[in-house]
Amino acid sequence: MSALFGLGQTLLLALDPERAHDLALKTLELGVYPRPSGPDDTRLRQTVFGLDFPNPIGMAPGFDKNARAPRQLLDMGFGFVEVGTLTPRAQPGNPSPRVFRSHADRAIVNRLGFNNEGQEAALKRLRAKPDGIVGVNLGVNRDSKDRIADYVDGITRMAPVASYFTVNISSPNTPGLRDLQAPRKLGELLDKVQDARKGLGDTPPLLIKLAPDLADADLPEVVAVIKDSGADGIVISNTTLARDGVNDETLIRETGGLSGRPLFDRATRMLARVYQITEGKLPLIGVGGIDSGETALAKIEAGASLIQLYTGLVFEGPGLIGRIKRTLVAAMDDEKSNTLAPLIGRRADEWAEKQLPELVV
Repeated sequence: MSALFGLGQTLLLALDPERAHDLALKTLELGVYPRPSGPDDTRLRQTVFGLDFPNPIGMAPGFDKNARAPRQLLDMGFGFVEVGTLTPRAQPGNPSPRVFRSHADRAIVNRLGFNNEGQEAALKRLRAKPDGIVGVNLGVNRDSKDRIADYVDGITRMAPVASYFTVNISSPNTPGLRDLQAPRKLGELLDKVQDARKGLGDTPPLLIKLAPDLADADLPEVVAVIKDSGADGIVISNTTLARDGVNDETLIRETGGLSGRPLFDRATRMLARVYQITEGKLPLIGVGGIDSGETALAKIEAGASLIQLYTGLVFEGPGLIGRIKRTLVAAMDDEKSNTLAPLIGRRADEWAEKQLPELVV
């Protein structure tokens, strides 16, 4: 079976990125995917923002935009899955070609632009809730006249099927979206989102997803707004406009958000800084550049309680999930710990001091 999936990975990487992505989803829908050989080590379990995670490894949004295969992804061994980004209305996204891979850099640049079938289509699929944690990532329509209202509508519509919400204000591929990260606009957005949640009664936890390109000087105020709003956690980070660490000239030339290995240092340093600012009191999900057990452990040591993968799986295949679990279990063995707790944030100070090139886009 492992040899079969190794061959499948080779074939997928030979195809156009979007075609390969759709084919991967179709194989999941057909039930053709690897399953873990046994249950997770119980030491990988955590309760974070009130939800019980069997392990800390999540499928990042962007892969299953339309909630086509959350159950299958959970069956593959993920501890949770985040679907989307979902917008109130269906939209095609930006013109193709819009996804570019570099095998040498283990990186992808995309400018998809929230292409999805809309929230109603995902809502119908998610009504048959899979047995596990499925978060819903919310965005805005490109032509929206009221972007804050788009998020409020998403909260109201998707609350019955979401284990948690992520408000995505950090994609670089919808013009002006990142402006919502400015403290005043962010405060206005979160006030209205929280009002909508209160009106619904018992609603899923709320997370905010930030861009890795925020300036250090802006982080304390942005994080303070998020904390003061009563949000349950922060996702760090989205794709970057930076191109440091990229050697492939195609990726350097193409506009869009960069994910994969070159994003790792920038995203992990920001994760550590936010962990310091919050004093470890607000749960963080670490995303960006995880492609091995060692990089997954580094995210947790920088302050993440949970992590998410996507680009790493494109290049490393589904075996990456098991390798990460084994690395985390070995780290707990070394600590003689029955939980991940002693690992979370233990190297945050070291990561926060890391010097990176200035952001050049």
